[in-house]
Amino acid sequence: MAKVLEGHGMRILQKWNIAVPRNIVVTSVQDLDRSVSENPWLKNTQLVAKAHEALGSRFKLGLVRVKLNFTQTRSAVKSMIGHQIGGLTVREVIVSEMIPHSQEYYVAIQATRKGADILLATCGGIDVEENWNRVKSLSVEVGDTPSRTSLQTLARKTGFPGNLTGKIADFAGKLFAAYDKEDAQYLEVNPLVQRSFDGTLVALDVVTLLDADAKYRHPDWTFPFAAEFGRAYTNSEKELMEIDAKVKGSIKFIEIPGGDTAMLPAGGGASVYYCDAVVARGGKLANYTEYSGDPPDWAVEALTEKVCDLPGIKRVIVGGAIANFTDVKKTFGGIIAGFRKAKAKGKMGKVHIWVRRGGPREKEGLAAMRELAKEGFKINVFDRTTPLTDIVDLSLGKEPATNAKGSKKVVAK
Repeated sequence: MAKVLEGHGMRILQKWNIAVPRNIVVTSVQDLDRSVSENPWLKNTQLVAKAHEALGSRFKLGLVRVKLNFTQTRSAVKSMIGHQIGGLTVREVIVSEMIPHSQEYYVAIQATRKGADILLATCGGIDVEENWNRVKSLSVEVGDTPSRTSLQTLARKTGFPGNLTGKIADFAGKLFAAYDKEDAQYLEVNPLVQRSFDGTLVALDVVTLLDADAKYRHPDWTFPFAAEFGRAYTNSEKELMEIDAKVKGSIKFIEIPGGDTAMLPAGGGASVYYCDAVVARGGKLANYTEYSGDPPDWAVEALTEKVCDLPGIKRVIVGGAIANFTDVKKTFGGIIAGFRKAKAKGKMGKVHIWVRRGGPREKEGLAAMRELAKEGFKINVFDRTTPLTDIVDLSLGKEPATNAKGSKKVVAK
């Protein structure tokens, strides 16, 4: 699941004929000034300025300013850019036209195990959570599309007046189409308002969560996904996300500053298991990484290079559980190529490598890993008979908890 910032979410809504305020995203006051020539409305309408970051409750945090003229907007942009909330630094501000309205509503589509729920409320804005008992829902099974009649019934049940039920039903139908066709997992418009001078329903804000693994189906998804952990994505993270969007299978990479234990596990389950084990045993993670679904060896090679580039690492933990269909020899081929490139750049001289893996062609893959010892790598290779947690213990210089018999290893000092 990947979060999309508000401005990009607005573009998706427009694609599905949902009205949104005119808006621009700027990174500085100078950027705002340069935008005036192409957006003259900035000078002749009231404006709203909001921090364009993956933050909830921006209004309560003082990162939303309303009813501004252009001069006041410049001041708001200047004060917001560079502002820090926790570990996050505001780098962008979205400036939009102020839409006159008297009432705010709430509409959302969220994925469920059986399909999706359509949520409506006659109360919207910053206090919708406090009035959650007023939110009504309609469940839609996978593959189904809600009828206009069912949406009108939901609107009446929610408490919308008769003159609005048709409009709300039509809006919810368009939002569901956007949710369904754009591979969304959550799509929320809050607030939804009725523009005073013509009655048009306008989405003033949108929360958009998409299935990142579906990016290859959407060539118009040229926007970056938003980081969810209080900082912007690093260049290495963004480069690997681009690769991930193009290949069969999956590769993931998140940097964790200050760690000395680099992770290169196969599969999400093994990745989380290894990370938990490292932390539980007193280690410091340098990254979260996984490769799964039998990705091409060149993608795994690129992932390995980024892992080896992490500063200050002392060890790399490779492998995972017993694969069902991932070709161990092929993916290990990508890892081995990445290790060799890193070594050629002087990266692996003091780094110890710990390998544990099982699955299709594991014998050949593990044998190829063992050959790296002859090239001067400090490598330790174990087969499927060694518990995963033993590898973590050994890598951190601790006594293994199980001391499983029958494991095979090669250790190069």
